[in-house]
Amino acid sequence: MKGKKIIIGVTASIAAYKIASLIRLLVKEGAEVKVIMTEDAKSFITPLTLSTLSKNPVYSSFIKNDLGEWTNHVELGIWADVILIAPASANTLAKMSSGICDNLLLATYLSAKCPVMFAPAMDLDMYQHPTTVENIQKLISFGNQLVAAKHGELASGLIGEGRMAEPEELFAELQHFFSKKKELANKKVLITAGPTYEAIDPVRFIGNHSTGKMGLALAIECHQRGADVTLICGPNQLDLSKYPFHSIEVTSSDEMYNHCVSLFPDTDIAILSAAVADYKSVEIADQKIKKSENQISVDLEKTKDILSYLGSIKSKQILVGFALETTNEVQNAQEKLVRKNADMIVLNSLNDKGAGFGYDTNKISLIQKNNKIIDFQLKSKKDVAIDIINEIISLIR
Repeated sequence: MKGKKIIIGVTASIAAYKIASLIRLLVKEGAEVKVIMTEDAKSFITPLTLSTLSKNPVYSSFIKNDLGEWTNHVELGIWADVILIAPASANTLAKMSSGICDNLLLATYLSAKCPVMFAPAMDLDMYQHPTTVENIQKLISFGNQLVAAKHGELASGLIGEGRMAEPEELFAELQHFFSKKKELANKKVLITAGPTYEAIDPVRFIGNHSTGKMGLALAIECHQRGADVTLICGPNQLDLSKYPFHSIEVTSSDEMYNHCVSLFPDTDIAILSAAVADYKSVEIADQKIKKSENQISVDLEKTKDILSYLGSIKSKQILVGFALETTNEVQNAQEKLVRKNADMIVLNSLNDKGAGFGYDTNKISLIQKNNKIIDFQLKSKKDVAIDIINEIISLIR
């Protein structure tokens, strides 16, 4: 943290009291901290407290004094390496997403040349309201980084999501931001995610329960580390258009295969996290198959094996595959590593509670050559993505 320049934007929330502890942690580690407060934030914590801890004046208005000197929000936006808005109230989130500029903090945000992180804090109904959800998604689409609110006791006495991350968690997010900033600069990363749907007729298909959340977390992490990311995703509910990287949405395994084969030669790292269907119908009926018999037979054939083909043509690329197993997990993953000529296999087991399809968490083991196995505990998919990318960077080095 030494020498890092950090602006902390404080808005009107009871969680503002936590910022004093965060500033102490940052200054102790050598960071230079400047604070911008909204006027209403002063009702929750005093500028004097934050000025004393940060060892810098606290900014809150465009005019510094009676002589007419002004606070240059443009210079503040250029000065900072990162801006963290914490707590970020529902009101401020709405203004940020709409480009409203009615205070110094918002003017600095709109002028910023550096990355922006934001940590919402509000009651659970406000946090879950469709407008707040939409505003958060919009801010993420602009390239801002969300530090999601946590589940816990709120100022209203209710218990649920909306509690701002603790100072130690915010400090860790900033540490991680600075440590990963340029690690994948100039690298092209190809990621596959989600299921594939293999049509039987115009209505029915063969598929699975994959949501694409793990692949999306990987794409976000790679993008934040400076990579040029292309995400190829099967059918999903993720609204990929709001994310600041290139995405291609497909339906079938053949579509995913064709895009992967086309993009792979110019790729540095390929991470195939998609749950591609293993089989597809030999013939697709032109019309919906009517339920007229007690039994029906559908002839199936294997789909194209994307990981195997890319492994057969790879040269200097790092190739990572996923394996979802239910029995002999490690042995099957090790065999897949060799058979597909991959550099690493990310192993999931459906026997682990909270892992697999549909969850926001995952539990993985990383299987590498020379019988190297790294086991991880159950974590959020965001944190799992960090673990995977850290190990890929180790392979590159």
